[in-house]
Amino acid sequence: MSTSAPHPSARGPLAGVRVLDLSAYIAGPYGCTLLADQGAEVLKIEPPGGDNLRHYPSTLAGESRAFVGVNRSKRGVVLDLKQPADREVLMSLVRDADVLVHNFRPGVPERLGIAYAQLQPLNDRLIYCAVTGFGETGPLKDKAGYDQVLQTYSGMCDEQGQRGGPPEILYGSVVDYFASAMVASGIASALYEREKSGRGQQVGVSLLRAALTMQSARLVWGEDEPRDVSRDMRSGGITGLHPTREGYLYLSANTPHFWRALCEKTGLMALHDDPRYDSVKKRAAHRDEIVPRLREALTARTAREWEAEFGESVPCAASRSVADMFDDPQVRAEAMVTTLAHPTLGSYQGFTQPWVYSRTPGPAPFAAPTLGQHGDDVRAEVAGAG
Repeated sequence: MSTSAPHPSARGPLAGVRVLDLSAYIAGPYGCTLLADQGAEVLKIEPPGGDNLRHYPSTLAGESRAFVGVNRSKRGVVLDLKQPADREVLMSLVRDADVLVHNFRPGVPERLGIAYAQLQPLNDRLIYCAVTGFGETGPLKDKAGYDQVLQTYSGMCDEQGQRGGPPEILYGSVVDYFASAMVASGIASALYEREKSGRGQQVGVSLLRAALTMQSARLVWGEDEPRDVSRDMRSGGITGLHPTREGYLYLSANTPHFWRALCEKTGLMALHDDPRYDSVKKRAAHRDEIVPRLREALTARTAREWEAEFGESVPCAASRSVADMFDDPQVRAEAMVTTLAHPTLGSYQGFTQPWVYSRTPGPAPFAAPTLGQHGDDVRAEVAGAG
């Protein structure tokens, strides 16, 4: 199928960079989307059955919400790498590409003939990024790695749960999305280094590395101290979500300035003036005395009313749904949501502009491709180049 879709215009700091995205799910694909947001031309290469994310449950008619959200600003082609003709199309693309990204398990690229050592002779300038679950060496290198698997394995779920309670999942694919940022930044750094050396290299990103990077403040173990490295990271109950007359409100009041403002605006200056509560550590030790009084005071207003009342005096936010972001004044002011035309959906609203560049703003985004949408165009380009 051939259908018109814009190539990224010559804008953005990565304009002129060509990326082959062979990855699936979120971490690799969204990393490539972030490169597209910066001006790179990204080609989404899928097997005949498509990226598995296309098959996730969705209330959208004919498309997966997750796939559409993760794969904006890419052209799409279907290649069956087990077929010689399609594999040769890929080899032709590799010769002119700057970047290749995949998330096959270790050993699979070799069987498909697309390992770095097999592609380097075709293009010594290629930046080759492999996204894995646990890394490419070690006893777990062949283990399937998914976002919540790594959350649970790395201690994130244990930290998310209440002390003494069961572990809890962090929904929202946080490890995947952080890994995608590592994919984009690692590739950008490798491209920068290539400008000096003239040579490509491998870039390895794993979900395990992403999960541990996210916990750098906890992953510190001093000599001769107990092993409970999580003990410093709780703020004693003052910082956190609290019920109000209607809705929930997140509050952070760790500094003396914010603690005073919180007490003033909630009528709890007696707490502020009590020397038993004049530090974060003391307030943590007396949380069972402070939190009930704070929550009683918060019942006087709704979460949105408190948010307005605290203003800039106390860091806070009323709990919202992600759907609220489509109409949020701050999101709109920052132009982070746009409307994209799509061949199946007609149009949809989605996120855009993860960065703001003053001189090279990047191309206008376009919709995620349907399966094989630009296959005829890509094959014609390859044939013409040959």
